[in-house]
Amino acid sequence: MKAYIDEHKERFTEELFELLRIPSVSTDSSYRKDVEKAAEFLANQLTKAGADNVEICPTPGNPIVYGEKLIDSELPTVLVYGHYDVQPADPIDLWHTPPFEPEIRNGKIFARGASDDKGQMYMHVKAFETMMATDNLTCNVKFMLEGEEEIGSVNLTSFVQANKEKLEADVILVSDTGMIAKDIPSITVGLRGLSYMEVEVTGPNRDLHSGLYGGAVMNPINAITKMISSLTNEKGEITIPGFYDTVEEVSAADREAMAKAPFDLDAYKAALDIKDVFGEEGYSTNERASIRPSLDVNGIWGGYTEEGAKTVIPSKAYAKISMRLVPGQDWEVISELFAKHFESLAPAGTTVKVTAHHGGYPAVIPTDSEAYKAASNAYEESFGTTPIPVRSGGSIPIVPMFKDELGLDSIMMGFGLNEDAIHSPNESFEVELYHKGIETIALFYKYFAKK
Repeated sequence: MKAYIDEHKERFTEELFELLRIPSVSTDSSYRKDVEKAAEFLANQLTKAGADNVEICPTPGNPIVYGEKLIDSELPTVLVYGHYDVQPADPIDLWHTPPFEPEIRNGKIFARGASDDKGQMYMHVKAFETMMATDNLTCNVKFMLEGEEEIGSVNLTSFVQANKEKLEADVILVSDTGMIAKDIPSITVGLRGLSYMEVEVTGPNRDLHSGLYGGAVMNPINAITKMISSLTNEKGEITIPGFYDTVEEVSAADREAMAKAPFDLDAYKAALDIKDVFGEEGYSTNERASIRPSLDVNGIWGGYTEEGAKTVIPSKAYAKISMRLVPGQDWEVISELFAKHFESLAPAGTTVKVTAHHGGYPAVIPTDSEAYKAASNAYEESFGTTPIPVRSGGSIPIVPMFKDELGLDSIMMGFGLNEDAIHSPNESFEVELYHKGIETIALFYKYFAKK
């Protein structure tokens, strides 16, 4: 199989470029046609690779691409999940090259979606083609590729519930995570959950002249910044009452095992161009970003923000706030706790509106399953070293949903790196890891068939 991948490397890369050129931004309805175009591209590529029953399944939102190759009912079945929608490219002026015109520089593909998740998702399509072309497909395979992951997979649960028989499998394979380093592979075995909120603070019924009214009425921006600041304390702890009540503490033994993963704090700070790190007292940087919950402001706005000056006290101020959750925390309960607490913080002269956008539950994947062992063996053969199990600070809400609805664990074979800058300007993906990922995924099928 490796010979086939080597022979077709340039074509595999150019096909990915075609997909990356499609601005399939799911958060903005003006890109709806582009989202549909990306779905059509994937359906065509699955068909060309040899998949049967390929269809673009409509939903109330963006379509889901399905395809399958069932070769023997006695063999295990792998359900591949990925997403073809991407984050907005803003701020555009911080990109070194246009976000939807992919370019290779220093061995990396730069484009929106290069790593999250078009590049990693498309590896599975090319691994399938490779196995089909070389007569090495050893498992049944099904594809479920969605276009709404970046907006909370709002229609995926209903699709899964309505198609449980179609989606029957033995394991779900996902590549939407990362690895420790280019030469240190890892398998993600834990994910944080998510609660995503938007808050609105209203003061006067219109924007006011800051000279005539300044000091006499509450300024919503002044109010919202103080309210947000109070959500955490100097120890890095979240101050929402009841927030930590159900947090499952990680054992000392597990924390000790996690600490064995290679990590260079100085290099971490240098890569981010920061002088120091911050977080909850009593935990390491890696622990803060994986096994502990967090609260962050993702956006804040209000008043006048254009060039020059406009002396106003705004009528309204807004912020978007996300909380990453750990096992034991229910995102719907946390959302309610947040709303109740934030509303209680409103100073006199203001009113508050809190909206819960979307969320998801945390997940922990066992490392003693046959599927995990197959993935570990695949990495070991392709990279020459055993992968390290790690917990990620990110959230993939559909992973616990798959467990609840289909009874299946997900094996998260990620090939992204921290420096890929996902969700940020100048997102990238290592060309070498794109091709290495195709090889490793194909090897997973070889080892999983032996279970």
